[in-house]
Amino acid sequence: MTSSSLQDLFDHNREWAARMERERPGFFQGLTQQQRPRYMWVGCSDSRVPANQITGLEPGEVFVHRNVANVVVPTDLNCLSTIQFAVDMLKIRHLMVVGHYGCGGVQAALEGIRVGLADNWIQHVKDVAEKHANVLEWVPQEHRLDALCELNVIEQVLNVAHTTVMQDCWSRGQQVTLHGWCYGVSDGLLKNLNVSVAGNEQLVTVYRDAISAVACARRA
Repeated sequence: MTSSSLQDLFDHNREWAARMERERPGFFQGLTQQQRPRYMWVGCSDSRVPANQITGLEPGEVFVHRNVANVVVPTDLNCLSTIQFAVDMLKIRHLMVVGHYGCGGVQAALEGIRVGLADNWIQHVKDVAEKHANVLEWVPQEHRLDALCELNVIEQVLNVAHTTVMQDCWSRGQQVTLHGWCYGVSDGLLKNLNVSVAGNEQLVTVYRDAISAVACARRA
């Protein structure tokens, strides 16, 4: 990227800041106060999937963590620390794991595409594909990527639920609900995968029903 194109970013930033202050006086001063988001978004790093714009939320209203293929694993202290901060310090009420159709990381896992160092990370998605091979084999080839994107989200919701952060949260009676969604880059719409859980009691049933829904989905 040239220095002139980088300058464009600074110019756009100043234009945006001036417009916001003109249209909503005091907007930035309000942001200097302690953030109090109700939502956390764990999503993919894909540049086409911006959490705030998709949901129509303002800066300060959603706490975001993103990585390749929206994966949550017990060895990722970056992700787990972010979740703990959101739950324990910010007192969020809803945590959404959000994948997206056409995800390059999921596609690499499904098709065995080598991408380099990220292959080690994408192995987590390959594990999901292997776990649900019996589901994927009945999905038509042209829809298999979409199905794996959904299965991956559902598995990551389960992974979040099993973290010590969420187990401690629920054991002390704190109300935080987990959700799994998938975003359509082609139409801008979010799909609810119906894997919302607010405690251990409903976890197994909700998980099984969500997997069954993917297996039985009619895809155009």
